[in-house]
Amino acid sequence: MSFTAIQLPNRASGARSLLSGLVLSALLSACASPPPGGVKVVDRSHGGGASQAPQRQPVSSGQYKVQRGDTLYSIAFRFGWDWKALAARNGITPPYLIRVGQVIRFDGAQPPSQPPVVVTAPSVVAPPSGNRPTAPVQNRPAPTPPPASAKTTPSVTALPPSQRSASGWLWPTNGPVIGRFSSNGSLNKGIDIAGELGQPVLAASDGSVVYAGSGLRGYGELVIIKHSDTYVSAYGHNRRLLVQEGQKVKAGQKIAEMGSTGTDQVKLHFEVRRQGKPVDPLQYLPRR
Repeated sequence: MSFTAIQLPNRASGARSLLSGLVLSALLSACASPPPGGVKVVDRSHGGGASQAPQRQPVSSGQYKVQRGDTLYSIAFRFGWDWKALAARNGITPPYLIRVGQVIRFDGAQPPSQPPVVVTAPSVVAPPSGNRPTAPVQNRPAPTPPPASAKTTPSVTALPPSQRSASGWLWPTNGPVIGRFSSNGSLNKGIDIAGELGQPVLAASDGSVVYAGSGLRGYGELVIIKHSDTYVSAYGHNRRLLVQEGQKVKAGQKIAEMGSTGTDQVKLHFEVRRQGKPVDPLQYLPRR
């Protein structure tokens, strides 16, 4: 909140005193109304779910230079774009690969021609066993494969049908909702769910992991799952990630452990985005 200084004539000391009292009264009245939710603001401030507030528009000017670890999906998520629209704006065609140093434009200018060198798009395919692949190490013997009886499968938490919504979404973790969605500007673009350190974080619906890392400021260790050409979901502040880019996941599969990276308390920040725009996750999750 900012205030404009008011210059008063020296000869009107009585009027000045009266006006100062009125200004002080107005300030006290304004401060008497607490902010919505009453939760401490950390990067994404907590809103009160003002459903009538305008949606935050995607960045429509300037450009971004691709950094190591970026993907088209993470850039679109960061700047409020639908990944398909951002690809079309920049002339990026399937399989939507980008390279370090490539310029991604948000305005209507024609993007510069890009050499066909790609290094940053997800290319890892999940192994059938659910284990994360190990990069080969030179001059080291290959690890002994586990016995056939020790074969592992993806961790999936079975949930009763009553805990799934009509559209197939389920809660990404257990715990009370301590921060609600707000579509107003920089306010909370998802919901915050409290829990314990290391608590399982589950995929809310079937999909493919399009981002797994800590490169998006304010989200800590983050997983983004693409469910369709329309929907993606995001899971932030994790302690440890259990999936990687390119991996297919099922609804209820354990994808991370709850933590407090990028924030001041243990919680899961969960977002749903429809065509790049944040929407209230509670509209898609089953009622409790």
